[in-house]
Amino acid sequence: MNKAKNKKYTEGKILNSLTTLALPIILANILHTAYQLIDTFWLGRLGANAVAAVSLSFPILFLVLSLGAGLTLAGTVIVSHHKGAEDQRQVNYSSSQTVLVIFFISILLAILGYFSAPPLMKLVGAGPEILADSISYFQVSSLGFVFLFMFFVFQSLMRGIGNVVLPMYMILVTVFLNLILDPLFIFGYGPIPAYGVAGAAVASIITQGLSAATGIFILWRGKKGIKINWPDMKFDLSWTKKLFAMGIPASLEQSSRAAGMTVMVMLVTSFGSDVVAAYGIGARILSLVIVPALGLAIATTTLVGQNIGASKIKRAEKISDLSSKVAFFGLTGIGMLLFVFAENLTAFFVPNDPKVIKDGALFIKVMAPSFGLLGVQQVLNGTFNGVGFTQASMLISIFSLWIIRFPLAFVLSYKTGLEFEGIWWSFPISNLIAAAVAFIYYKMGYWKVRTIRNRHQRTIG
Repeated sequence: MNKAKNKKYTEGKILNSLTTLALPIILANILHTAYQLIDTFWLGRLGANAVAAVSLSFPILFLVLSLGAGLTLAGTVIVSHHKGAEDQRQVNYSSSQTVLVIFFISILLAILGYFSAPPLMKLVGAGPEILADSISYFQVSSLGFVFLFMFFVFQSLMRGIGNVVLPMYMILVTVFLNLILDPLFIFGYGPIPAYGVAGAAVASIITQGLSAATGIFILWRGKKGIKINWPDMKFDLSWTKKLFAMGIPASLEQSSRAAGMTVMVMLVTSFGSDVVAAYGIGARILSLVIVPALGLAIATTTLVGQNIGASKIKRAEKISDLSSKVAFFGLTGIGMLLFVFAENLTAFFVPNDPKVIKDGALFIKVMAPSFGLLGVQQVLNGTFNGVGFTQASMLISIFSLWIIRFPLAFVLSYKTGLEFEGIWWSFPISNLIAAAVAFIYYKMGYWKVRTIRNRHQRTIG
């Protein structure tokens, strides 16, 4: 029985495995988005300044969280390799080490975040009317880094062994809990004081604390495929180096994406508020399309990782090929639907502004046909991550955003007659070039050579 369970993702129909993994991950990502929308909804009841104070904190919080996400991705890859090799001892050891390392990193980041909040908020331009709120929100959020990172670890380790349903249910519970706690701590009720903007962060810390404690308890009990142990939590320098070598490029990939989008906003703002509104709607649609793309990419990482661990390189390649096709045709289909209903979608967000509707609809129409290419790039990044070659994913993402998209947006918008529409065109062009580069590099097969070489070195070692 246990043997059959271990073989689940290294044998059988690839499409079934891909679907089983990808759908819960996509749903979990949608729930994460719902979590943020709930915060925005309740904060909006305090006024525009409350929303602005949180919005200002978000890019820096995202940069910090990308470090944790990159390191936990490395944990996913290492554990998936050992799971594929059916080495439960190493699954448990690697999980224990991941929890240990990220626990101490999260404490360090929490202390840094708390004390650096005032200068950071001033640096990003918080005005006097929102400075105090933005500082308090950032400080309280920083205190929750330990809980947040511990849940990240739990979620990533579960994904590594292919258990994606349990984290999804836990996120679902936290979303409902956040829906109740947000108004309690923002506005106060009975003995609970009104914390205002900081109340949203307090509510998040409570839900994150409960989910982190539950996750660590599940790992400790060892009934769900992973058992962490005290004896395995002695500091192991060589293992930590391995985690960082794989995790830092993944962190840089995510943080460079966040920084790239922030810089793009700066370029958009120079064309006035109507264009900013149109861009905001297009960016929101893009963020929804990225959810299934990332879901497929993470599922590909787990599947490829387990099959690499099981020494099934040919099957890992078939997984990547199929996942790329699903991403291309599936997201191209979604793109075509968005193309047809672009005006309706834009009008849903801004019903009474014809210019914004026209510009926003054009942005969606220009981007939409390239969504399949975006999916291919994400899935191939997932393949490289699954092999443990996170440097390739990082370089492709940096190339796409910083070498192609942003310079192209600048040149087309300022040096041609396209004006702000040049920014719109930089998205499909960069998606096309990035997908082509990722596909060519994938077909060159260096990732397979690297896998065989690493396996050979381990055998000798």
